[in-house]
Amino acid sequence: MNENILTRLSRIRLVALDVDGVLTDGKLFILPDGQALRGFHIKDGYAIQLAIKKGLEIAIISGSGDDAVFSRFNKLGVRHIFLGVQDKKNTLQTLLEKNGVSAAEVLFMGDDVPDVAVMQSVGLSACPADAANDVRQLADYISPLDGGTGCVREVLEKILKLQDKWDRETDLVSK
Repeated sequence: MNENILTRLSRIRLVALDVDGVLTDGKLFILPDGQALRGFHIKDGYAIQLAIKKGLEIAIISGSGDDAVFSRFNKLGVRHIFLGVQDKKNTLQTLLEKNGVSAAEVLFMGDDVPDVAVMQSVGLSACPADAANDVRQLADYISPLDGGTGCVREVLEKILKLQDKWDRETDLVSK
């Protein structure tokens, strides 16, 4: 990773995340009643909670989602949860204006074509290793991990360490 990326990561104040394909592996299991089941990686959840505790803003911006997805992120302490979003770029812009955050201070992590416009509008775009080709070509940072396997934890840990917010005790526990 080049110094420019490290410098940009150190300035991040808000991390916005897509859900399916980033926080999940992209698989949906449909039950007979039509409900969809998703699996979330516990390490991503831990890192989200820690990032919030350390003062980093986290936003969820997804084109899909349901009450269970909302509940998951609400329980983690995420204050900015936007599900069923058609225009992710506009949603993020409105959030930034309300919170006094510049686009240069934002990392967005997405995995597929609906994420391209918002990825192009932020200071740092990121994606999982298994993101769509178009997204990987556009991303400033590609996690070595696939979606739903801890890629969000990997990025949040980098940000917190660069901002000197990763506790020594936390660091020892993660090794």
